[in-house]
Amino acid sequence: MRIFMDIEPLRHRDFRRLWLAGAITTSGAQFTAVAVPMQIYGLTGSSADVGLAGLVGFVPMVLGSLWGGAVADTADRRLVLLCTNAGIGVASLLLWFQAAAHLRSVVLLLVLVGLQQACFGANAAAGGAVVPRLVPAAVLPAANTLQSTASWSAGIAGPLLAGALLPVVGSPTLYLIDAVALTATLLAVWRLPPLLPVSSGGRGLGRNGVLAGLRLLTGDKVLVVTYAADFSALFLGLPYAVYPQLATGLRGADVVGVLYAAIPVGSVLAGLLSGTFTRKRRYGPAICGAVCCWGGAIAGFGLARSLAAASGLLVLAGAALTVLSAYRKSALQTVVTDELRGRLQGADTVIAAGGPRLAGLAHGAAASLVGPMWAVTGGGLLVVAVMLVLYTAVPDFRRFAQPGIG
Repeated sequence: MRIFMDIEPLRHRDFRRLWLAGAITTSGAQFTAVAVPMQIYGLTGSSADVGLAGLVGFVPMVLGSLWGGAVADTADRRLVLLCTNAGIGVASLLLWFQAAAHLRSVVLLLVLVGLQQACFGANAAAGGAVVPRLVPAAVLPAANTLQSTASWSAGIAGPLLAGALLPVVGSPTLYLIDAVALTATLLAVWRLPPLLPVSSGGRGLGRNGVLAGLRLLTGDKVLVVTYAADFSALFLGLPYAVYPQLATGLRGADVVGVLYAAIPVGSVLAGLLSGTFTRKRRYGPAICGAVCCWGGAIAGFGLARSLAAASGLLVLAGAALTVLSAYRKSALQTVVTDELRGRLQGADTVIAAGGPRLAGLAHGAAASLVGPMWAVTGGGLLVVAVMLVLYTAVPDFRRFAQPGIG
């Protein structure tokens, strides 16, 4: 049995190039993710304004995801990736210019963040639809795990490096590094073969075409359960909002960074040991097991009374999240036909991004009512309960398997 990272997808040249370039670009994106809130706080001195940047970026990302998925189903996906990556790069260069020129306009900064997030949403929708064209269906879970591992690794290393460089070089240079890092992906995409739509007819760019992904998602029982499970896991079980309060009770506010790092560390460790789970043929049980493991670990985290136990449970939760992500994405990529895959990827991006953003509001409100421990533990137990109900109620999901995986 395989144990260590399943690198079979890297045997396929085009995917290998795209994955390596994506690892570089994702690391560069973390520089902007650090620079934007720091610049806003430096201009306004308000954490509320920093939070506003997340909301301002979310709406354009949703619209960009839905529209970009529709375009990806009716155009050359290679061209869509080139345009959207170029758009992200232009937004980074404009962010660099406004910071270097000391324009000191929060409105301009937020507009540029919105532009960048719209391009990112469209790019994510097209990128998810491209992967099944580059690797066989049998290794899709491994391919998705490789991408998740690269993303989580960048989420650990990127902010640390950006935080170290910020006081030395300033925010303009961080934006510039992000723009330069994007050239790696642009070169990799340029070398892809044309990825023309399987069936073309000019459909998909109107309102009905943009919303087709959401309609198709809600019309398939397997996808409904998959996304209900994923959304409930993140909405009910992602406790970032109460980390500061829980950290104070564990050993002091200074350990909050350990809590924030624990889930990404667990996700990376799962990626390094992906050979243990990427070749499972039965997707339904794999998703159910990952969600229940995530919910159980989060419930235990809420009850933990030591930093070691709390961080260990979050590491376990992070590992489960990587397994869930691998099979959720693979389910989407295999259930639908290629001509609709972009629109479903757009819907996927909206749902995957919406859960974590709403989780902060839910956990913050629940913690104020019942306390942080029960807000977290109760949320984790609800995740398990919802998953078991869905798994029991929908036989098609229990039987869902991908042919060709050993």
